[in-house]
Amino acid sequence: MSFDFKKEYKEFYMPKSKPEIVTVPTMRYIAVRGTGDPNTADGAYQKAIGVLYAIAYTIKMSAKTDHRIEGFFDYVVPPLEGFWWQEGMAGEGISLLDKASFHWISVIRLPDFVTETDFAWAKETVIAKKKLDCSAAEFLTLDEGLCVQIMHVGSYDDEPASIAMMDAFLEKNGYVNDFGTNRLHHEIYLSDARKVPPEKRRTVIRHPIRKSTQNNNE
Repeated sequence: MSFDFKKEYKEFYMPKSKPEIVTVPTMRYIAVRGTGDPNTADGAYQKAIGVLYAIAYTIKMSAKTDHRIEGFFDYVVPPLEGFWWQEGMAGEGISLLDKASFHWISVIRLPDFVTETDFAWAKETVIAKKKLDCSAAEFLTLDEGLCVQIMHVGSYDDEPASIAMMDAFLEKNGYVNDFGTNRLHHEIYLSDARKVPPEKRRTVIRHPIRKSTQNNNE
């Protein structure tokens, strides 16, 4: 049976519909950075997703090629994820009212056995075989650390209600959001938006946090 990150690491992919605190370990990703409204037809975000999946599946299927990855085991390609921010929103996460001003890093997690060399091979393979422009794709290592997360069920535009629950939970428990350059609003998309109606979509929302200094002199 293929290794499934969602089932093996439920604490990171299957949170409850109420806020919870989690310490996220260092993870490796295929990443594409961009700006603008993700809903733009054939826009930068949609093209980024195509690049991510092309590289992800090339790595997954590498065992059927001449390229050998040390420590390789069969696995289910993890879900699409995204890190989001906007200029002028330091310390506040994001505003859904102005999607055109989004900055994003769209990612798919890589198994720990995938090295930068393996990533480079897959990238070049996609370019050669699919004639797909993968120049923006990068190998990203990220350590999120201490975070609060929740399972949001519903439309992406309804996320503020779930975020408000997270913020109230933090205030009650002595924590605050800790957004910064490498600590961003994070979403993990467990539902295929092409097939699942908005009201039934499941999205993990994750925010970086720290202990509040108001009640803690650290």
